[in-house]
Amino acid sequence: MNKPVKPLIVCIMGPTASGKTDLAISLTEKYPMDIISVDSAMVYKGMDIGTAKPDAQTLAHAPHRLVDFLDPAEPYSAAQFCTDALREMRQIIEQGRIPLLVGGTMLYFKALLYGLSDMPSADAAMREKLVAETEVLGLPAMHARLAEVDPQSAARIHPNDPQRIQRALEVYELTGVSLTEWQAKPIEPLPYQSVQIALVPTDRIWLHDRIELRFKMMLEQGLVDEVKVLYQREDLDENKPSIRAVGYRQVWQYLAGQLGFDEVQERGIIATRQLAKRQLTWLRSMPDLNNFDCINSNLEDKVLNFLQADHITVL
Repeated sequence: MNKPVKPLIVCIMGPTASGKTDLAISLTEKYPMDIISVDSAMVYKGMDIGTAKPDAQTLAHAPHRLVDFLDPAEPYSAAQFCTDALREMRQIIEQGRIPLLVGGTMLYFKALLYGLSDMPSADAAMREKLVAETEVLGLPAMHARLAEVDPQSAARIHPNDPQRIQRALEVYELTGVSLTEWQAKPIEPLPYQSVQIALVPTDRIWLHDRIELRFKMMLEQGLVDEVKVLYQREDLDENKPSIRAVGYRQVWQYLAGQLGFDEVQERGIIATRQLAKRQLTWLRSMPDLNNFDCINSNLEDKVLNFLQADHITVL
């Protein structure tokens, strides 16, 4: 007896500034596809310029799900993303369409495609307690505490990464089970067949130039004013995950008088290039990718031919 064919999803992933959004919008014009954003910063309202969020006209033409729905003061995790994305995918498939997942947050892609252990979700009270303890004791002491209860996570997490240190301690405090043990638990397989497309430039200089141009354009388009609105809020600080996003952190430091404007541009470009490097490293660890050179002028045709060969009917 043949196994039933799983519903299809298509994923487009790649480093920042590699052209993922443009390709995705083109695909929605050829196929019955609906876009789901896979981006940990685009989820936030009021963070448009620095996240390269599609503008209102583009979103009207090609709606993106999981964009612009969360306040920047609220945390968002890979586990929450998986819950939200699975809900949206189910709705799209029930409408007889194909989910098209697009973005550069590789942790979210990996969690969705290959599973995330069923560990507890974020607990606001516990997180507040740990943040307060960090302010009193200092980050090195919190990292040392983590090393006592979960040495594997402590070895993997950088001593200057408060969010991940606090998350690992939070999981242990809530459950008595280490993050490492949770992550080793068996996971549910994704109930869909995925076609994974990665946009990987063959020329790193090309990507670096695109990143520089785009960050300068963000500054010209009003990134400082956008961050200023966030800076004036009493419930936000530079330790919030939203404010630690590339570009936002550098402008925040400028508004706090810690950087000059020229330094904002220089450090923003460097930080974005470092992000792209991390994204490419993640991509190399993904086992089922179909790589396409995003510099290629025939990129769209090549992807279309590939998808047709995978038996997706063009509209």
